Order: sequence, then C-alpha cells, then structure tokens
Amino acid sequence: MDEHNSERTSQELKDISIDGTLPHQISAPDFKNSSLDIKKPFVNEHGVVIGDSYYNSADSPLNQWSTETDPSLMAGDEWVHPTNDIGWNSTENKELLEDIPPQGHFMHPTLDVSKGKD
Repeated sequence: MDEHNSERTSQELKDISIDGTLPHQISAPDFKNSSLDIKKPFVNEHGVVIGDSYYNSADSPLNQWSTETDPSLMAGDEWVHPTNDIGWNSTENKELLEDIPPQGHFMHPTLDVSKGKD
C-alpha cells in the first residue's frame, strides 16, 4: 500500500452508518434494534478498502481488470464486509438482525451448499 493509499484509507475507514442504518443504500438492513453492530470498513491484505460503499480503491483488481486477470483473486472473506454487503438484503439475513434463529439449512435448488460445513 503506497503513501497516497494510506492517506485515503484513514479517511475511508470512518464509520459510515447513521443511527444503526446505512441510509445511502436502498433497502439496507436496519441494525439499530438488533443485537448485532454495524462494523467499520477495513483494509484487506491487498490494500483494498472493503465496506466503504465507494467500491473504488486504487489497488483493487477491478481497477486493473484485463482478460489475464484470474477472478479467483477476489474470492474469500477478505473481499466481503461483514455488515455492509448486498447479502444483508436477503430475507434470511434480515431475520438474523431481528434475532430470529435460522429456520433449517439454507437450501440451494441444485447443490448441497452445507456439505462439509458441519
């Protein structure tokens, strides 16, 4: 991570939530009545800011994408923010915010997504 990116990072890592919500996102989940807390953005091991809602970090592979780029480069938890992610818009995740325990296993129509996870 270069010096310019370090300066941007300190600005981008501030809390972007307001009163337990992410008002800049349509249909964003509401954390204010949940036992879960919104997490601040973080910088992953590649120097990319995750969770700031700008999606435009100088070191991001998305800004340097070519036909030679291996998409698996952006796989894994280090690329997903724990609370500022599109996945929170799903019914199952919104129920987690309401402290409703999961009702059975998440089911994929053709694949056993829980295989080897328990």
